[in-house]
Amino acid sequence: MSSLVFVSVGTDHHPFDRLVQWVDAWLPEGVKCVVQHGTSAPPRRAEGVAYLDHGALNSLLDEAAVVICHGGPTTITESRRHGRRPIVVPRSPALGEHVDDHQQRFCARMEAKGLISVAADSDAFRSLAGRALEAPDDFAVPAYGGDVAESVARFGDLVADLLARRG
Repeated sequence: MSSLVFVSVGTDHHPFDRLVQWVDAWLPEGVKCVVQHGTSAPPRRAEGVAYLDHGALNSLLDEAAVVICHGGPTTITESRRHGRRPIVVPRSPALGEHVDDHQQRFCARMEAKGLISVAADSDAFRSLAGRALEAPDDFAVPAYGGDVAESVARFGDLVADLLARRG
């Protein structure tokens, strides 16, 4: 496995400059990093691409030793499907990064189940990203080829549980 760090802010129209800036501030010299930045400002210290088609996304996820992403369910699921437990920075509506706090709520549930690692602030981000780069096997999960029915059922259970808690 390479030492590639892959970062995705997703496809939402709101910029997510905070995540791109955290990556730029943390990225060690000599580490290859590709940032899918969407409408955010491109990274200064990494290779930037605004958007990726699904094939390119899958290729980067296959190659990545470290995956860092926003709190979107699809990106998280794709990362895990490719064998990586992602470091997740949920978008914040208070910072104009999204319309509501669904990413924060979803990520809290996913982290409680041990499925992701949430970086709630820049210090936690630097710590998690550094650990993942030094010991990527600690962030490895079993890759799965797509038992779609099982995945959909599990996702449905998570959503039902989340809705039940909201009351």
